[in-house]
Amino acid sequence: MVDGVDFDRWAVILCKPDAVERGLVDAVLERIERTGLSVVARTELVAEPWQAHVAYRDMLADPGRFPPDLPAYIDAAYAGRRVAVALAHGGPDVHGRLRRLIGHTDPTQAVRGTIRGDLGDDSLTAAALGGRLVRNLVHTSDDAAAARRDFGTWYGAGRSLRVGDFEWCSVILCKPDAVEHGLVDAVLERIAAGGVTVTNRCEVTVRPWQAHVHYWDLLVDADWFPDRDIPACLDEAYAGRQVTVALAHGEPGMHAQLCDLLGHFDPTHAARGTIRGDLGDDSLATALAEKRLVRNLVHTSDDPGAARRDFGTWYGAGRRDLILPAPRSADAAPPRPLETP
Repeated sequence: MVDGVDFDRWAVILCKPDAVERGLVDAVLERIERTGLSVVARTELVAEPWQAHVAYRDMLADPGRFPPDLPAYIDAAYAGRRVAVALAHGGPDVHGRLRRLIGHTDPTQAVRGTIRGDLGDDSLTAAALGGRLVRNLVHTSDDAAAARRDFGTWYGAGRSLRVGDFEWCSVILCKPDAVEHGLVDAVLERIAAGGVTVTNRCEVTVRPWQAHVHYWDLLVDADWFPDRDIPACLDEAYAGRQVTVALAHGEPGMHAQLCDLLGHFDPTHAARGTIRGDLGDDSLATALAEKRLVRNLVHTSDDPGAARRDFGTWYGAGRRDLILPAPRSADAAPPRPLETP
């Protein structure tokens, strides 16, 4: 365990220089996401010699099995060249699932349906004749111990997987009206298109306490609504009904950007181009007349403090493993939006 996170459930994905140079990084990561794994914290970097040496340490330290000029092969393949790394999150079988998905080391022996079998264009024979490493697109961590080492190699020892900085994370709540109108996919796609990574989508049957905690401010300020029973309104709107929650990962300032993307809480006042302005069909006036809450499809956390509370409310305090590591360096590449799992 590192800072409360189990590397049995985390794997590092390394898209090698040939994947970057052939423009296949998106295709590789999308193939991984389509298996139901969450792919987060995508970063591109220029590989340093030591990183490649650590990544291939088992080969370099195994005398007799590999050619004596292997260090030169590794330096030629990696040093000073661009790679892309990302994290995959899933169940305890994540490492085995990824190994089966990427396929055999030699793309010519990888079966159809695997990443190397479908996208690879090299072979071990050609690599041996050329005096180089085989170009096979992608590596994933073999097991939990390897994931820990790969994380330190490619993300750096100063990065951590602990929950600590909700400036980089927001909770998305697709409300019962979004679920009942079949708009959840459209809402999440619009949010992802806004430049954040959307992960860990799940459906929740709302318990009364969750609605009460989420709308604590309405309950505390209930005297602003003397003609309505706010607890009863919340229970009617939420208790026992389905919502969809997801996480959005981005950069500091993302909470305000997401609020702008959602638009005004009254859909009739929300500007065109916002989610509520384009997809909403209710109004505050109608809600007041019917003495109920306005139906405005979606909520995102207002700020880092709200994100922490929303996370505990909808995912549970025990799900710390879902929070991705926050980049620590000023020049770290921001996450790129991918399909929601």
